[in-house]
Formats: sequence, C-alpha cells, structure tokens
Amino acid sequence: MFMGEYHHNLDAKGRLIVPAKFREQLGASFVLTRGMDGCLFGYPEAEWQKLQEKVAQLPLTKKDARTFVRFLYSAATECELDRQGRINVPKPLMQHAELSKACVLVGVSNRIEIWGEDRWNSFAEGAEENFDEISENLMDFGL
Repeated sequence: MFMGEYHHNLDAKGRLIVPAKFREQLGASFVLTRGMDGCLFGYPEAEWQKLQEKVAQLPLTKKDARTFVRFLYSAATECELDRQGRINVPKPLMQHAELSKACVLVGVSNRIEIWGEDRWNSFAEGAEENFDEISENLMDFGL
C-alpha cells in the first residue's frame, strides 16, 4: 500500500526522484499516466493490469467510455527508474499536471500521484476545509 507525502524537485531534464519507499513497491518499472484532478497516476505493473481488465469491459458504444479510454492510454508510459531512483516525466504528462519544478508525490493506496506543488497545496487546503463534510458523505459506504 502506498501512503505518505514527499516533496522533490523536477530537474531541467524532466527527471524526478521517486521516494525510496515508493520505489520498493513500484518495482523496476511502472506505468505513469494522466490522473484526475490535475495530477499524474503511477501504477505498479500488477495494478495497471487490474485497471486494464476493468477498462476493457467498458462499452465502446458509450462516448464517455471511449473518451476515458483514449485519455487514459494516450499519455500512458512505462517508466523505468535510473540508478539514482529517478524517472523521466514526458512533456505531455508534465503539461497535464502543470509540473515545473517543485513536485509532491503522494501515496494513495494502490497508486502514487504526482502533483505540481501549487496545485497540491490548493487541493489540500480545500480538502482540509471540507474534510468533516466529505467524511460524513462517505459514511454510507461503511467508512
């Protein structure tokens, strides 16, 4: 399970250090793609396979399903860690998440998320302000 929040800088060549705790679980390579809320999602190979199986069951006759599949796969890339534990973040993914220098890597159960620091801070502020209300709304799901 991925958890925690880590701050690292993207270098001039688009390389980003992945925290050691995440590297152990991600393995030598993992899949990075566009995520929701303006961040990137990183999946270990096994989790990516599970997601692929679910996505394959979406009905191609539904426009939302086709759009989701295209958006998810078109920017997906296999990332390999270098000797320093860094990955190269492709330009389209950097643009999607508005990554410039300061980044936040967040563990979220079965995946990691990569955020631009400003976007993460904005998201976290809003979530913190509404956390009690959000929690109450999720009580119906047994949390």
